[in-house]
Amino acid sequence: MKKSDLAMIILIASVSAMIAFLVANQIPALKPDAKGVKIQTAEKIETDVATPDKNVFNAEAVNPTVQTVIGGGSAQQ
Repeated sequence: MKKSDLAMIILIASVSAMIAFLVANQIPALKPDAKGVKIQTAEKIETDVATPDKNVFNAEAVNPTVQTVIGGGSAQQ
């Protein structure tokens, strides 16, 4: 490849990139809104923990971690 061929390829690529940039700047859908956009902000996470309800969490409550056998048979493991 000759030096003049390489220079012509670089020139054509540069001009093509400039034309593409100018055309893309004229498309209204690609421009940001001049007024800006309002977004929702996150609420602050509270660090305090409420005490659990005494009617649900008490000494007589059902323990869900205990294995339950239905039908009176022995449990198979």
